[in-house]
Amino acid sequence: MTKIIQIDDSLRLVPYFLADHQDEALAWYQDVDLVELVDGIRIPYSSEKLNAMYSYLESHGDLFWIEFREKGEWLPIGDVTLSQENLPIVIGNPTYQHQGLGRKVLKALIDLARQKGWKQLKVQEIYTFNRISRRCFEFLGFVESGTTENGVSFVLTLGE
Repeated sequence: MTKIIQIDDSLRLVPYFLADHQDEALAWYQDVDLVELVDGIRIPYSSEKLNAMYSYLESHGDLFWIEFREKGEWLPIGDVTLSQENLPIVIGNPTYQHQGLGRKVLKALIDLARQKGWKQLKVQEIYTFNRISRRCFEFLGFVESGTTENGVSFVLTLGE
């Protein structure tokens, strides 16, 4: 059974089904700058589209809320899904972007993938203009594995 993954004192991953952060998430996915990084288009999500996305992600991997501890309270700041075929991550709350939190989250999930005995992790597409996300994945050892219509795919080989 999937459980809470404590990354450090102020950062944890909570399985999607253990918390309801839909309202906060809808606010993230209504920010067209963020949606452009995720989908390549500047169209805000409806609650129906958000629910459909989470249903898809939950059925294709381990879907987590990213929570950050602020003044003793755990606040949802993003979401991430661990699957062998893709590793979508969003730090939705702008206050917590560009602070290395995504890197910490991905590192924890790479460790979890190793524990599961997986041989590799793939990222289907990072848009060419999303340099920050590309740098994050490259820093963690992902290498380009191909080009897509609007970006690049990546793979990480998980050694023994």
